Amino acid sequence: MSYVLVLNSGSSSIKFQVVDPHGHTNDAPLVSGLVEQIGEHSGAINVTLRGGEEIREELEIPDHTYGLERAFEIMAANKVGPTDVDLIAVGHRVVHGGIVFSEPQLIVDEIEAMIEDLIPLAPLHNPANLDGIRVARAILPDIPHIAVFDTSFFHALPPASALYAINNEVASKYDIRRYGFHGTSHEFISQKVAQLLDKDPDEVNQITLHLGNGASAAAIRHGRPLDTSMGLTPLAGLAMGTRSGDIDPGIIFHLVRQAGMKVDEIDTLLNKQSGVKGISGVNDFRVLREMIRAEDQDAWLAYNIYIHQLRRFIGAYMIILGRVDAITFTAGVGENDTEVRQDALFNLEMYGIKFDKEANLVRSKEARMISTPDSPVKVFVVPTNEELAIARKSAAVAESAREAGLY
Repeated sequence: MSYVLVLNSGSSSIKFQVVDPHGHTNDAPLVSGLVEQIGEHSGAINVTLRGGEEIREELEIPDHTYGLERAFEIMAANKVGPTDVDLIAVGHRVVHGGIVFSEPQLIVDEIEAMIEDLIPLAPLHNPANLDGIRVARAILPDIPHIAVFDTSFFHALPPASALYAINNEVASKYDIRRYGFHGTSHEFISQKVAQLLDKDPDEVNQITLHLGNGASAAAIRHGRPLDTSMGLTPLAGLAMGTRSGDIDPGIIFHLVRQAGMKVDEIDTLLNKQSGVKGISGVNDFRVLREMIRAEDQDAWLAYNIYIHQLRRFIGAYMIILGRVDAITFTAGVGENDTEVRQDALFNLEMYGIKFDKEANLVRSKEARMISTPDSPVKVFVVPTNEELAIARKSAAVAESAREAGLY
């Protein structure tokens, strides 16, 4: 059986899975894990084997190279390391592909350099993604490495939704436009929903809601994205765990002039100290829910802002699409928080959404419908599997590379 190693490298962490690209959506990976707190005094490596066995090491992890090498050693000790299985590709999640990359790419030095050139568009993400690429290419030089871009699904957004109403010359010079993110998840979910409806994706109009610590919405018509909430960066759109989402741009000028804040300080404020956490002090929805039950007013306010923003985008996308066949919730909050789903779609029967409260309360890792059978607009909860989607795309590119004699 052949596998793909999927890597998602962050500034202080590396998530990884070894995945069968031909497997089913709910198949457990052969192995998964997390290298965390890289560069700090105390770090940890967590490895979970298929079957549920968990291995944890707490140690100082000075850099990405050391962390990934040690993770591979733990995997090898359990006979699931990169050289113990038929590894056909390494798939790398890369957040920003800019206007250059509309498809997954076989990583060679030239492609690596082009990803580096895109750092100004994603200064918080692409450098970390590059760290993972460079480390993994050095450790596994004989395996095809594939970059799968978060932005690629939204590459062909219509100009009316892709472009901002700012000076054309400035926008063109600095590549300012809406790129969209979580594209791998939105694409995966939209295809799964079409299967659930027993229709071709080209026949389905749908709204997909990826609600995790980062959150985004997408309007998809006939299998192609029509609009999405994130923009030039993943900061835009919905209120999120630590990100503000959409704000009046004048707030930035106000903070510069009146508070004397610098660009980096505002960047940190809006990306890491805002959203649900900025208002309530926490960004874990489980903790937020406990605080709401304890009648914490800041937690209640944060939740209400979050839901209000979510309903705004749902309503806007229903108008943009004209006809909506399905609304789907996915990712950590979307899949697990029953109250978020219920409150997001509260009292929308007049728009063809007949919510089934009992079905919504069912806990399951399977895709399921939470609207009534006669609801004109179907509502689904579909677990996302970005790793499987990345593995499938990476396997296809690797196969083409081998056919071309590159590996």
